[in-house]
Amino acid sequence: MIYRVLAINPGSTSTKIAVYDDEKSIFTETLRHDANDIAKFDGIIEQYDFRKDLVLKALENHNISLNSLEAVVGRGGLVKSLSSGTYKINEKMKADLKDPELWGRIHASNLGAFIAKAIADEIDVPSFIVDPVTVDEFEDIARISGCPEIERQSLLHALNLRYCGMSSAKKLGRKFTEINQIGVHMGGGISVTAIKQGKMIDVNNAVLGMGPFSPQRAGALPIGDLLEMAFSGKYTHKELKIKFTKKGGLIAYLGTDDGREIVKKIEAGDKKAKLIFDAMLYQISKEIGACATVLKGKVNVIFLTGGLAYNDYVVNHLKDRTEFIADIFVIPGEKEMEALTQGAVRVLKGEEEAKEYI
Repeated sequence: MIYRVLAINPGSTSTKIAVYDDEKSIFTETLRHDANDIAKFDGIIEQYDFRKDLVLKALENHNISLNSLEAVVGRGGLVKSLSSGTYKINEKMKADLKDPELWGRIHASNLGAFIAKAIADEIDVPSFIVDPVTVDEFEDIARISGCPEIERQSLLHALNLRYCGMSSAKKLGRKFTEINQIGVHMGGGISVTAIKQGKMIDVNNAVLGMGPFSPQRAGALPIGDLLEMAFSGKYTHKELKIKFTKKGGLIAYLGTDDGREIVKKIEAGDKKAKLIFDAMLYQISKEIGACATVLKGKVNVIFLTGGLAYNDYVVNHLKDRTEFIADIFVIPGEKEMEALTQGAVRVLKGEEEAKEYI
């Protein structure tokens, strides 16, 4: 039997939707939202009806009947920390997604579960989320930070990394749960994770924490200098948070987060652009090396994914520094829509059991 699944992935100014028949894409579309329309709402959750109506209209435009769907899946959002997998959307999950105290903020992706469940309930089919950013499969030793008041947290591009990990295992002719991998997602933020027999047991905090700097994020910083900045009186808490998560990394040094543009500058002889870009790749390589020690050197494959994996300069430099660890697979781009739909399809086909959110 072929299963038709609708996937919904809300972002801050857009909502991506896709319909798949098993692994076959029927259509994918990005619904752009005017900033003035978004500004009319008091908060993110209040955008629910507005975005849901746009999703339904897009399905109508593509001649997709709601009754043809076997499941609806939404982007997970900032739910509580949990193990990887496909989760049934329930009232407890929705309550947590509306709670700004859980993670200190509400992200646009939180809307995915609300829209998915509403559409699914209307036609009496199951609704799910798959591998949210809060997937936490750390071994206890990975949680220790060096300061008892602070515990290392798992926040990563789990959806794309786990799906690409499954794809890498398939390419090797092996099961995802029987090999060790190092996954590297490179977008506006960068996640480098050690995957031990299907579990992401360690990762740099890809939002505001350790690891390499990225196109937009500052990455790990010297603590002494960071304290001086924080207490200098020049910045508010909010300003520093924005500086380190949205205006750090390549943007701070070079004024752009576009890897293609930076490579053009390098090819034109821009020495500063080369130094900064190479420094980011140097730090990514160090993080890959660190993950290799987590896996005690037993690494079957390293895979590179995300937008920067399209960039030959990036791929070649990372291969030069890390290919001695293991073979490197390149899976460019973000596979989020495939990952969402296939998470639901695996459950519908009985290949994986849907988990309860408690």
